[in-house]
Parts: sequence; structure tokens; C-alpha cells
Amino acid sequence: MLIVKKFGGTSVADAERIFNVANRLIEAYKEGHKIVVVLSAQGDTTDDLIEKANEINPNASKREMDMLLSTGEQQSVALMAMAIRKLGYPAISLNAYQCDIYSTSTYGNARIKNISTERISEELEKNNIVIITGFQGINRSGDITTLGRGGSDTSAVALAAVLNADLCEIYTDVDGVYTADPRVVKNAKKLSEISYDEMLELASLGAKVLHNRSVELAKKYNVNLVVRSSLTREEGTIVKEESNVEKMLVNGVAVDKDISRIAIVGLQDQPGIAFNVFSLLARNKISVDIILQSIGREDTKDISFTVATSDLKDALKVIEENKNRLKYEKLLHETKVAKVSIVGGGMATNSGVASTMFEALYDENINIRMISTSEIKISVLVGEDDAERAANAVHEKFRLDQINNTQNH
Repeated sequence: MLIVKKFGGTSVADAERIFNVANRLIEAYKEGHKIVVVLSAQGDTTDDLIEKANEINPNASKREMDMLLSTGEQQSVALMAMAIRKLGYPAISLNAYQCDIYSTSTYGNARIKNISTERISEELEKNNIVIITGFQGINRSGDITTLGRGGSDTSAVALAAVLNADLCEIYTDVDGVYTADPRVVKNAKKLSEISYDEMLELASLGAKVLHNRSVELAKKYNVNLVVRSSLTREEGTIVKEESNVEKMLVNGVAVDKDISRIAIVGLQDQPGIAFNVFSLLARNKISVDIILQSIGREDTKDISFTVATSDLKDALKVIEENKNRLKYEKLLHETKVAKVSIVGGGMATNSGVASTMFEALYDENINIRMISTSEIKISVLVGEDDAERAANAVHEKFRLDQINNTQNH
């Protein structure tokens, strides 16, 4: 079997953990599998590098930030190759340039375009354990790009797809996908399996287990994906096309605090205004999530929407620079908000799910500021201080602690 294994930063945080991972890789290698490994930067390395950059230049260009941040993964792969070799087994580390991982040119949030498998296949033929830097690519100028936070998951799934791997295992500091973040909801239950669509919604809504683009890729190329713990031998969660958990109305609650709300007050109430606002943001690669339009006074309207907090500064700047074109009265923003979402394949065919969620929040006296729905999710915007209480209340209301899901391979 050809297996792609991805290990996150906490899994390789220090020498002891690197050797722990090295031993697990050797175990699989001794079973006769071909092994490709994708690693994140060690522990808090990425945060430390950002801090170093801020000491020098808080407004550094995204190109130079990518140049700096990509060094974290290079350290990890080199150290892992050294560890495996010390234990007497063959290994080689490669960066994005050496294995031709080509990406778009957007520094800080690039997307993988294609991967040449030639070098990786050569190294596998030599019986090496091949260790590849996650989170990075090379653009058409030959510059290093990074794929955004959590991008190593996407690197792993993309490699599994192009190599036609039999399995892609994402090892993390939790032992699978839970009905909610166990650090927020104490009685969260681990799911034995979940569908690609549900996992994609959860990942997009703030569940930190998998990078949302990695799930998109897994679904597109039908990659066999498993999320499991690097620290224990527990069975993980299988992410697949259809899940037997779809019998459940709801099987996940996600909380996202990296979110801010922008309100443009006093826009003219006429066709094309919403298009003007959101096309400006799209051209500047700013993604918008929940949108609410309300009628104002005297032929005006207000538009509120949410963006990732990391995009807030850019979004406000774009809108302010186009004030004459948009002709609004005021621009307001708020950062002390959070998005609480429920996800479930059973929602599409069952009425009453929204009212059950709203009842749970009403019982806790939590005010809902905005609402967004799709076939398999409902999201609400609440005050940041209410987020964890809201997640617990909703989790309890839908009795997610009583999910009983038997593994169904």
C-alpha cells in the first residue's frame, strides 16, 4: 500500500515527539507499505516566526512572510529524516521546490495547481520514506508561497490524490472528529465516520480538525481520508462519501471566533448596490460569509456581513477608499462576535431543526445577531462571550452526547 501520512505541529513539537512519529513511520514501513509523510512546522514555530517578523517590520510584504514562514516546515522534515536515519532506516526530506508542488501566486493563501510526481516516485523506488514540507508551494516566478493556516492538510490530500495513494491519514492532537470541540463542550462525542460534505461544512465553520480545502480535494478526488491521534493508538474518524451517521439530524457543532462583523449604513436603496459592495471585496480576495440586508430610512438600506478577522483591516480599507462610489453614511465594525453553527446531512429533509436551535439559545438568553442557512448547516452570529455557552446549549438540545455510531467500513 502507498500511504500518505500528515503530522501536525504538536505531533513533532520536540525531539521526543519526533522520535515517537519516526517510530510509527518505521512500523508502517516494516509492514511493507510505501510511505510519504507531510509535516507541519514544530509546535509554535509559525507563531514565533510571525513574532520575529513583527519585531522587524509589522507591515512586511506577504512575499517575504512566505519566505520566512516556509522555513518552519523545512526544519521539521530535515529533523524527521535525521531521526529515521538514526534509527537505521532510509529517509529523505524534500521541500516544495524539490518535488515540484506548483501553486497560484497569492502569497499567504495560495492554492495548489499541480504536482509533478517524478522525484517522489524515484525516491519511493529507492525504498526511502519520503518526507515532504506541508503548507507550501512554488509560484510561476519560482517564489515560495504558503497555503494558509492548516495548509499542510491540503498538501497531504493533494499528494495522496496525484500519487493515487491507498490511504491518507491526518494525524493531529485529537483522536478524530468530534460532535464539537472537546475543549469547549466537555461531553462531545467522537464520530466514527462523517461524510465529505458534513466535514467540509464543519471545517469551513471553524472546526479546527481539518483544513477546509483539504476536504474539498478529498471529495473531488475520492481520497480515502482518516483523522487520528498522533499521541495514542485510538481508531480515528473516517471521512467518506456517504456516512451512516446521516441518520442523525445534526452531528456537529462548530464555533468560530476569528470573525468580525462589518455594517455599511445608509446605502442607496437601488439595484446594483450589493453587487458594487461585494464585487469590490471579491476583487481584493476577501471572502464574505453571513450577509444581512435591512431596509433603512428614506430610501436607504443597510448591509451587514461577516469576514475573517484577519481580513477586517483590508475590507474596511477597500470600502473606505470607495466611499464616493458606494455613497454610504457610516461604516461600522465589531470584533467581539462569534459564529456558532450546526451541521448535519439529515437537516435537508427535516423541518424544525432551526427552531430547535433557536429555542436552545433562547433558553440560555443568548441574543442572535445574524442567521445564515444552507441545506446541511445553520449558522448564527452571537456575542463572543456567549459563544461557548451557545455551543454547549445547542449540543445538549440535539442530544449529540448520545450519538451512537458504529464503524462501517
